[in-house]
Amino acid sequence: MRLWHYKLIPVLPKAMLVSQWRECIAIKRQWEKGTLKHRLVSYVINHNKDNFAWYTHQVYLELHKRNIKCKDDYMNEIISFCHYRLWQDSLEYEEHNERYLKQCLYNLQEKYDRGIISEEEWKNIELLMDELE
Repeated sequence: MRLWHYKLIPVLPKAMLVSQWRECIAIKRQWEKGTLKHRLVSYVINHNKDNFAWYTHQVYLELHKRNIKCKDDYMNEIISFCHYRLWQDSLEYEEHNERYLKQCLYNLQEKYDRGIISEEEWKNIELLMDELE
């Protein structure tokens, strides 16, 4: 379980983007039950719920941008749980810093090296890396 650095959402391979959507739903449900104890994502409970809703909304928007079907009901659940107002500005996590971006990029590079990410998907990631430098 992981929340990818928010800057990577636009270039995540389709399978990873869909998985990220599922992760967000799982995080919300575990948070709601008080059972969110996964070390890679439990930091979200130390922040305002708006941060989580903003992040999830970025994933949701990217899914729609790519014409990937997802249930609006889940986004509505998260908005309701977080009492989120969609017009808010960027609310990225302080944990999503440059170091974490590098960690995520290395993780994606390993997936490319192992054949999990295609050449085309990796090129999109590299283009983003060039833009961020």
